[in-house]
Amino acid sequence: MGIEMGLWRADGDALTRIVPTAVGLEAQLESYIESDPMILGEAMLVIGRQVPTAHGGYIDLLAIDETAAAHVIELKRDKTPRDVTAQALDYGSWVATLGRADILNIFANYQPGVALEEAFDAQFGGTLPEDVNATQVLTIVAASVDAATERIVRFLNEDFGVPINVVFFRHFHDNGSSYLARTWLVEHDPQTSTAVTHSRRAKSREPWNGQDWYVSFGESSDGRQWHDGATYGFVSGGGDKWFSRTLKNLTPGSRVFACIPKVGYVGVGTVLGEAKRFDQTTVLNAGAETSLIGLPLQGNYRRDGDEDDDIAEWAVPVEWTHTVPREKGFWKPGMFANQNTAAKMRNQFTIDQVSEAFGLDA
Repeated sequence: MGIEMGLWRADGDALTRIVPTAVGLEAQLESYIESDPMILGEAMLVIGRQVPTAHGGYIDLLAIDETAAAHVIELKRDKTPRDVTAQALDYGSWVATLGRADILNIFANYQPGVALEEAFDAQFGGTLPEDVNATQVLTIVAASVDAATERIVRFLNEDFGVPINVVFFRHFHDNGSSYLARTWLVEHDPQTSTAVTHSRRAKSREPWNGQDWYVSFGESSDGRQWHDGATYGFVSGGGDKWFSRTLKNLTPGSRVFACIPKVGYVGVGTVLGEAKRFDQTTVLNAGAETSLIGLPLQGNYRRDGDEDDDIAEWAVPVEWTHTVPREKGFWKPGMFANQNTAAKMRNQFTIDQVSEAFGLDA
């Protein structure tokens, strides 16, 4: 069943139909979408235009959404029904083979000098997810399609769950003004079209180097203080099992990147020992093993009920390579942050930025 869009101008009690025109529309749509992908119904970040594939084709537009799912956007232009559908599927199958590093390289060619992590943060106000291109969405853009294309797309989408759809645009001119009207062939729901494909995580996620960890050093006015951690060499967390359990993943020799939430990165160092209750942890102070609770700490690390290990503060001794005061915490849009106290640091962008800022490469 064909898609028909209409537009009428209301002049008092009279309606005047405005006749759509397709003149030049499909030639302009690529630029329209590139300048504002929101016209497709959801926020997206374009990462490439006329992207060459490994098989001699060129993807009109490649984008990612806030879940980092890849969107292959293909304009119908003068292609036949079979050609446009087959081409979208072909391009989608190729994009599905791309790993996170490939996506970053495509964007680097599209916007030289801008990191995808920074562009993602600017567009969506958050950190680029660990899983990039874990799933793909295929969109055919057209002024109109014939019954054969509609039948093929509906068959793939509705019967087999292939995330392919057609978005229609009509161009209207009225009294010197131009308007675009949009509708979808199959009911469009961005929330259901971008579910993560867990089987592809190994490729879509940055590899972990087996050494680097993110540590959240959550300060509070009546509790934990970064001055203590930087001065005496430790990171800590507690108050609930959820906050302390991930610290136990840190092993001697691991490198930690300490970050104060909403402040920035403040230290990089090497883990010296396993996690223990704060009142059982010792650190090197003036060359001697010293109990943390015997040091002149500025913060308070005791709380009601902390005789229970799940409530107690836990700490990990660290030999700092470089630290800065909290007021000089380093942060750049697109850098990694996590709600866990400790998490594997897979984000190479963050490692590179902190290393440069702290002079670690030298």
